[in-house]
Amino acid sequence: MQSKKVRIMVEGAVMLALATALSFIQIYKLPWGGSITLLSMLPIVLFSIRRGVAMGLAVSFLFSLIQLFQGIMDGLFGWGLTPGMLVACIFIDYIFAFTVLGLAGVFRKKGTAGWISGIAIAIALRFVMHFLSGVVIWKSFGELWEGFSTDSSVLYSILYNGSYMLPELIITVIAAVILLNVPEVRKLFRPDED
Repeated sequence: MQSKKVRIMVEGAVMLALATALSFIQIYKLPWGGSITLLSMLPIVLFSIRRGVAMGLAVSFLFSLIQLFQGIMDGLFGWGLTPGMLVACIFIDYIFAFTVLGLAGVFRKKGTAGWISGIAIAIALRFVMHFLSGVVIWKSFGELWEGFSTDSSVLYSILYNGSYMLPELIITVIAAVILLNVPEVRKLFRPDED
């Protein structure tokens, strides 16, 4: 029993480290936060599928703290937010947005369709958190991209956050489908496996 707990902790630590390393490989970075990374969410969602929602939420919460630290290093405190907006940003854009990735294991006992559905739902929930933050905290910066501006905070948030979250969702799901179809890997995700 003790060795199983240690094995789970080691797996979680390895997946957390891998997700963190992949989060530094940014394919595209938006000017006001958000980026398309090289599969940074994949290790977290796969861990949740393998070990369940409770363990997935624990590891994804730790991932959210690491992402928050990266945000601080990128200048979070210099973005000109009021104290209330800063606290809301920390919780919505970091703690909640990255912790929901641990919900990917919600359909873990349903096979490949459940695994992919769980991944899609978890990433969609992350988008919802960023969308809410965009509407409530960030509202609209007027000009979203050169030549395109809007006064609608809802449209702004959908377009801005969707511009990186949709590619992240697609890339992560494709990689998960490919990886989970490898027989040796697939065997690791049977619900009864250690």
